[in-house]
Amino acid sequence: MGLAQTGTGKTAAFGLPLLAQLMELRGRPEPKAVRSLILAPTRELAGQIRDALAPLAVGTPITLSLVVGGVGIIPQINRLARGTDVLVATPGRLLDLLDRRALSLAQTRFLVLDEADQMLDMGFIHALRRIARLLPETRQTMLFSATMNPQMDEIASSYLNDPRRVQANPPGKAADRITQAVHFVEKGDKPDLLIGLLDGHRDELALVFGRTKHGSDKLARRLEAAGFAVAAIHGNKSQGQRDRALRAFRAGEVRVLVATDVAARGLDIPDVKHVYNFDLPNVAENYVHRIGRTARAGRDGAAVAFCAPDEMGELRDIQKALGTAIPVASGRAREHLPEPKKAPARGGARRQGGGGGGGGAIAAKPGGGGARRSRRNRRGAGSGAGAA
Repeated sequence: MGLAQTGTGKTAAFGLPLLAQLMELRGRPEPKAVRSLILAPTRELAGQIRDALAPLAVGTPITLSLVVGGVGIIPQINRLARGTDVLVATPGRLLDLLDRRALSLAQTRFLVLDEADQMLDMGFIHALRRIARLLPETRQTMLFSATMNPQMDEIASSYLNDPRRVQANPPGKAADRITQAVHFVEKGDKPDLLIGLLDGHRDELALVFGRTKHGSDKLARRLEAAGFAVAAIHGNKSQGQRDRALRAFRAGEVRVLVATDVAARGLDIPDVKHVYNFDLPNVAENYVHRIGRTARAGRDGAAVAFCAPDEMGELRDIQKALGTAIPVASGRAREHLPEPKKAPARGGARRQGGGGGGGGAIAAKPGGGGARRSRRNRRGAGSGAGAA
């Protein structure tokens, strides 16, 4: 199990020794056989892993194949018929091919789960159990991630025998070269704030994370109307649309990419200078992965979060996962507003603090309607911050 910050080279950490061991094997793989399997949670990450390993295999007999959904399955079946040394796959498409008997995992000696905490999440666990039953009992299994919460650690232990844990940083720690900041802002004011901040660095690449597919498309249209070269990617986009958007973003033809968490994991676009959390993620660990799209391979980067009143709970969870508070760039957290002064235990209504104009709290007799209203108001303020 390997744990390290985003952008520190986990793909090379498992890819180089994997290729070295495969080169020691004699002969070519049998038809439909897979000697090593690398599983990734998203199509984009699977493609990136293949692209990272391909140059390292040049001049060797090692064959690499990629199978992901969203593209034709017949060409993939034809390629796998010849056998492959390294298969990079997403779980869904791999199961489709296994159901068609297009490949066999009986000779697979190496299994790699990249972004293992997400791969072992409940959304993938059933697919992984089916795949694991088809793998040889004797194999090397490797899990890599930037975050691994205790629950995932327990699930991972069921896949690993006497595991060795290699940890290069505290779990959930963001890269040191990322400058973080949070703006407390009303939800309706977020687009204007984002436009103003983006306007200060129009020539630099910025990745903006939204929470929903519809919201990401709507935000992309708003930014386009403001004169930005922008594209959006999310689960409702076809694979072709997602690939074209990423290519344009890498090439600098698109300066702003609006995305859901489909782009939060593993994507390596070295020139991304700014990451904006337009909507805070529901899962605190995803914040670390999102901001890890910048400051990669020793570069500097900036991560800016927008926090609306109803997102205070998410912000607290994120700061707890980070183990530190995110510096405030503007605005003020509602939960940090001073509490209303408590009314005196006895006595009639009176002004406090001197001076007129209602600046002090108004006391009411215990049990009176004013006190009940005061308590309701305090509860309302407290529950609003908590729900946020």
